[in-house]
Amino acid sequence: MSKNFILILGTLVCTVCPIIPVQADQVELGVFKSVDTPNVNCPQKVIVTENRAPYYEGGYTINGHGKLSSLAEAFTILSFDHFSVTWVANLKPTFQKCVASGGIIKYGDEIYKSHSYLRVRFNGGKVYLILDMTANKDANGFTPSITKKSISTGNPIWSWSGTD
Repeated sequence: MSKNFILILGTLVCTVCPIIPVQADQVELGVFKSVDTPNVNCPQKVIVTENRAPYYEGGYTINGHGKLSSLAEAFTILSFDHFSVTWVANLKPTFQKCVASGGIIKYGDEIYKSHSYLRVRFNGGKVYLILDMTANKDANGFTPSITKKSISTGNPIWSWSGTD
């Protein structure tokens, strides 16, 4: 009887509360070479992924990660404060001499025209990925909060939240 009850309960929960798939968005950061080093080899773009966590009353959370092993070795957290976090990694030999910076140019299928809260820098044989909430505001005029900053299998992962 208890196995049947659990099976029926599980079926009921899945029927009444279906799992809503979370859509992940590809975030494209354009890479712009330094005017001082126009002929060095740099990636044309950096791709990371962000997705909206399930909605909760009064706010939202965005989860992100960057699988950047094609560009660099394992990342570490270089610095962080209340408003930003910077990850750093040694570049792979192909891009060792790259001197460039970049920011969001495309979010999902849309051209991105807002303040770029994700940025990259290539300099000194290293790549820096920066998540920065400075000058961002949510619907209520508050600066969003970075709620997670970490590394998973050598790649940056993050979450940030705001009010709605």
